Amino acid sequence: MPVQVNEGLATLSDQLILATVLVYLAAMICYALELAFGRPRMAVAAGRQRQLATVGATGGATGGATGGATAGVAEGGDGLPGAARDEGAPAEPAAWTVKAAAAAVVLTWLGWAGNLAGILTRGLSADRWPWGNMYEFVVAICFAAVTAFLVLLVRQPIRFLGAFVTLTAALGLGFAVLFLHVQAGPVMPALHSYWIAIHVTAAIIASGLFILAGVCAILYLVRKDGRPSVLPTRVALERVADRAIVISFPIWTFAVIAGAMWADRAWGRYWGWDPKEVWAFVTWVVYAAYLHARATAGWRGKAAMIVSLIAFACLLFNLIGVNIFISGLHSYADVPK
Repeated sequence: MPVQVNEGLATLSDQLILATVLVYLAAMICYALELAFGRPRMAVAAGRQRQLATVGATGGATGGATGGATAGVAEGGDGLPGAARDEGAPAEPAAWTVKAAAAAVVLTWLGWAGNLAGILTRGLSADRWPWGNMYEFVVAICFAAVTAFLVLLVRQPIRFLGAFVTLTAALGLGFAVLFLHVQAGPVMPALHSYWIAIHVTAAIIASGLFILAGVCAILYLVRKDGRPSVLPTRVALERVADRAIVISFPIWTFAVIAGAMWADRAWGRYWGWDPKEVWAFVTWVVYAAYLHARATAGWRGKAAMIVSLIAFACLLFNLIGVNIFISGLHSYADVPK
């Protein structure tokens, strides 16, 4: 008996995803405002205070040689350089940037809720798991990436990533809506299995974390040490990227194993060198090489980030290139022609 699609829920899902794109873009703008006008002011103030403290210490050592008049000009009554009281005072960001940062976080949560609602209504409209084609898979990965950011934001000060994560999610959802969207409906018989809830869910969660790590790696290469920047230090970016990969790698490993078990149930073999299987394994190998290099050879910094970006490129090719351009047993992405 053919599955009846609830057109009302399907339309609502499409509208929710479109609204989510707009909310993520609004959040990105707020994050960007806080990043551009909030952090630099604090960083400049802190830099001035450190510089003035150094000058004060040097002045104290050479005060006898330069004379009391110089010291009187350089220092105020409180023993600090006069400029420190004037220039060092605005250490806190402007009030409107604080409000922009708070609005950004609120908008991100609203976008996250809209993304989740769009996924749920899509699944309910066709009475199945809501990642049976390429469009639904990309929507779910964007949701996973934002979820990973929000979860880490609760525990770590990584708000600086907000502008880049929300922009990535908005672009991903926009790409899905413009080029991958298909009407809600039943999936092909091969996907009528409980394994879709196990294998694909694990792949989605791992991909979302890998996207977060990829964003950090790209920013790491953009960030130049020793130069003023609104971005955090390379050390902070590398730490977030490494933690995301450490968490996501075992989940991706489970997804590969679960996929092999599903293949045995569906096709009677665990491994058949299908293009999707090959690139999922290649992605696993490169991320494993990254973790191995850090753990045994002590790779840090630029070299490690480049390896992680190679792995991220393999992940993207596995997601987009294999599904769209290469035929195989996994060619059921249902991409519009």
